[in-house]
Amino acid sequence: MDKYYENLLESVEYIEKRIKDVPVLGIVLGSGLGMLADKIEDKIELDYKDIPNYPVSTIPGHAGRLIFGYLSGKYVACMSGRFHYYEGYEPNQIHIGVRTFKLLGAKGVIITNAAGGINTSFNEGAIMLIKDHIGFLAPSALRGPNIEEFGERFFDMTRVYDRQYLDTARKVAKKLGIDVKEGVYMFFKGPNFETPAEIRAARILGADAAGMSTVPEVVACSHCGLKVLGISVITNMAAGILDKQLSHAEVMETANRIRKEFVEYVEAIVKEL
Repeated sequence: MDKYYENLLESVEYIEKRIKDVPVLGIVLGSGLGMLADKIEDKIELDYKDIPNYPVSTIPGHAGRLIFGYLSGKYVACMSGRFHYYEGYEPNQIHIGVRTFKLLGAKGVIITNAAGGINTSFNEGAIMLIKDHIGFLAPSALRGPNIEEFGERFFDMTRVYDRQYLDTARKVAKKLGIDVKEGVYMFFKGPNFETPAEIRAARILGADAAGMSTVPEVVACSHCGLKVLGISVITNMAAGILDKQLSHAEVMETANRIRKEFVEYVEAIVKEL
């Protein structure tokens, strides 16, 4: 941890020497949602394994590279593949991507994920805008010495999901005729899917969707002043809601099925932000 910030600056220096512009927006792509990266133009791709001090993705559906280029006319930085607590990474490694976005000059981040639907009014394939999250089961994303260059030790989380970004996402959905849901995302550590009892407890707490990512990254974004738009794709209904077992293959299949709508939606949001 003593050299964490210095190591991150080394990573950023490596990246800056290879990209063409300052990204105005960062994008994090969840499981099976990497197809958005295909729409980035004039792109430069950097494998995580080649970036100094960077972890690597180990999960199917996560390409494991940073992609820079133009999406809807804006220069963006895109994580095609993220890092999870269940992969064995420390909390400060999980959010290295969004901190990289901050140091590169980005002002905001779109964070996406594949999630299990808890709200029984949702269907598989639904898109949910994240209004808030429940993350007290997550290991603290900022455990350890505070890095003052990013922000103060204690900080507010009241409006971590930016209201202007949410309003823009709502307007774009209406314009495109997409029936977008809104709700609360709850973090679980994984890699196992949740039990039916855990999902019943999550519903009582007010959660609409469950997943194994996003919250540590969002906390880091709030700490360093990045605006956040969170988008969940409901790739399966959570444990106990339907009478069937859950699998990662189902997650990937659903993500692939709605890829056209998802890509069109995010492209339109980026254009308007």
